[in-house]
Amino acid sequence: MKTFMAKAESIDRKWYLVDAKGQTLGRLASQIATVLMGKNKTIFTPGVDTGDYVVVVNASLVEVTGKKRVNKLYRWHTGYIGGLKEVPFREMIDKHPDRVIIEAVKGMLPKNSLGRQMIKKMKVYGGAEHEQQAQNPVPLTFNI
Repeated sequence: MKTFMAKAESIDRKWYLVDAKGQTLGRLASQIATVLMGKNKTIFTPGVDTGDYVVVVNASLVEVTGKKRVNKLYRWHTGYIGGLKEVPFREMIDKHPDRVIIEAVKGMLPKNSLGRQMIKKMKVYGGAEHEQQAQNPVPLTFNI
C-alpha cells in the first residue's frame, strides 16, 4: 500500500468564519492553527500546506484566564540599543486586537517558510464586520 501525498494544486480550500466573542485565547488559537495547517482533513501531509482560510471576527472580545489581562506582556526588540519594547495585554487588546490573536496562532504554527505561508490565510478583525463576504465563509464552531 502506498502512502498518500497531497499535491498543492489538488487541494480544495474552504473559507471558515470564527467568532472570538467569549472564547479563551489559547484554546481558540490552537483550534485555528489546526484548521490553518489542515490537520482536520484526511489529506493532511506534513510538508504541504493543506489548510483552509480562516476569518476571525470580534477579536477585541476574546477572553484570557487568571491574571493574564494584567500580567501578560508582548515583547519585541527594535534592533537598536535599548530597543526592548513591552506592551501589556490590556493595552494591546485595546489598540490592536488583531495582533493578539495573530501572535497566539503564529506561535502554534511551524517555524519555517510553510508556517509563514499558513499565517497569511488568516484574516482577523476587531469588530463583527469583515471584508470576506464574497468568499461566503462557513461559520465554524469549536468544542472547547
